[in-house]
Amino acid sequence: MKEFDDTCCKGLCALGLALTLLLWVTFAIAKDTGYEAARWYPIHFKPAIDKAEDEQCMACHAEVLAPSVRKQSPAGVEADKSLAWYQTLDTYSGDQDTFHRRHMTDAYAKRVMNLRCNTCHQGHDPRAEAPGSSATSQLSGYTLRKQVDTKTCLMCHGQFNAEVMGLQGGWTQNREAMGNNCLLCHETIRTTRHHVNFLKPEAIEAAGKESGDSCYGCHGGRAWYRIGFPYPRHEWPGMDKEVPDWAKNRPTRSDLRFQMDSVKTDKPLAAVVPRETAAKPVRKPRLGVTKSPGSKKGTLNVKGKTNVQ
Repeated sequence: MKEFDDTCCKGLCALGLALTLLLWVTFAIAKDTGYEAARWYPIHFKPAIDKAEDEQCMACHAEVLAPSVRKQSPAGVEADKSLAWYQTLDTYSGDQDTFHRRHMTDAYAKRVMNLRCNTCHQGHDPRAEAPGSSATSQLSGYTLRKQVDTKTCLMCHGQFNAEVMGLQGGWTQNREAMGNNCLLCHETIRTTRHHVNFLKPEAIEAAGKESGDSCYGCHGGRAWYRIGFPYPRHEWPGMDKEVPDWAKNRPTRSDLRFQMDSVKTDKPLAAVVPRETAAKPVRKPRLGVTKSPGSKKGTLNVKGKTNVQ
């Protein structure tokens, strides 16, 4: 009986090994195509996503940069007769455009930003619709069922932090008194800024000298959230050694993956998926716009057009 058990055990082990080998060979020779194969492709997981190039992402996701704005909404509102809120900003030119194109191929975006696909998208594990639910999920505590960590969005879409700056009211209430010039203070305060691999520091400084609207755009002007982002407090020349209470828990360096030395290439995404034309889009005249106090353009009361908030 013992000999039978040993023989049976050895047979089962051999069978298991043979099935494992057969499965491995099947996967090895199978053509890696189809949606399910793509979902589990290594580039969607750590650590491959950290080294992913835009060309690799665009091989399957090129549609996100294709011109695809509807001529009219499902409700019948025509695009060329409506005004999206982002079109009211001085830093935007041209007609309405899609989310990814505004962030990656728009003329202003290419001037001051160097966004990559993996700046925002840190993989998409089909098992992880909640943070920390699998070994390969994002560890930064992203919002439930979001494919992007919303703290990444908050860096450029948070509220203007007037309280920290000691201002009464937001920038729109103080802009005129400050001559619409953020550099009145920031010529000497917190001068070590924007040194992250998804921005172009020199271009941002040049744009800030032209108009405070360029600064305000990312520091309250395009706020999606009710809070501001707690920016790292990098040391700058002449910095006061005494740390104020609000800054005592602030980091002194940007996240590692955003630091400048982690940039692999300086080739813009426009080289991968170019615009239909290289010419800068011309802003259409907006007639009948009622200006709001302290603003060059009206953002709420637009006569003759539907203003989409």
